[in-house]
Amino acid sequence: MESRQDKVSRLLFDYLKSPSLKHIRDPYQVRKLANDIVSALERGNPIWRKWNQAREELARAAIPCWIPIDKLADHLNQMDGPALTTTDVSQRLEAMSLEDYSPYPDERLKDGCLALFEKENSQSTELSAIVGVLNEFVDSERARLDAEHAAAYRARQENKRRALEQRFHSGADCKWTPINKSKEVYCRVNGRAFRLSPTPDRMWHLHRVDDAGEAIDLVGRYRGRREATAAAQKVAFTSV
Repeated sequence: MESRQDKVSRLLFDYLKSPSLKHIRDPYQVRKLANDIVSALERGNPIWRKWNQAREELARAAIPCWIPIDKLADHLNQMDGPALTTTDVSQRLEAMSLEDYSPYPDERLKDGCLALFEKENSQSTELSAIVGVLNEFVDSERARLDAEHAAAYRARQENKRRALEQRFHSGADCKWTPINKSKEVYCRVNGRAFRLSPTPDRMWHLHRVDDAGEAIDLVGRYRGRREATAAAQKVAFTSV
């Protein structure tokens, strides 16, 4: 019989087989390895005595899928092992989610998951297969929602940039903003316009500029925007 030390050694060797540093450093893979090691060490005296490996694998795969607990419990009770109540199942899923640092089912996907479950269940699809279909659905929907969220964020940032640029052109005071997506940034303080230009040595040149953005005079050379902003404030409120 394989000892617990041998089990842990095998898990580590299997994990290190991958030549990819990305795989080895992936936080999800590291957590999974840690969970596998803990499971191997605790296998001889499990806390959850009704759960064998087959039940554990199916339940863990079902965590993000919004499968009705009673349906999942019915299927698990058709597998080897003592009878499970819905409380057994719901609490085991909760514990698994904490053990694996897994996000609990995404509320945004609940209706879609339940509709897909009902469709497949009405066609007598085996629950193990339904879990697979639901996981594919969850992955694709999360990717879509993440892409939509990122696009919405970029749109908000672009709208803010355009609003600042419009304020600058209108003659209103505004914070630093690129004009036409330039490397330089412009601001207006007390009605006076300034341009901040990056230099090859990672410094910044601050110029007074006219309304067209053309330099009038050099105010100074600064290490960062904070210093340049303070200088622009001083010039704007002291010059005539």
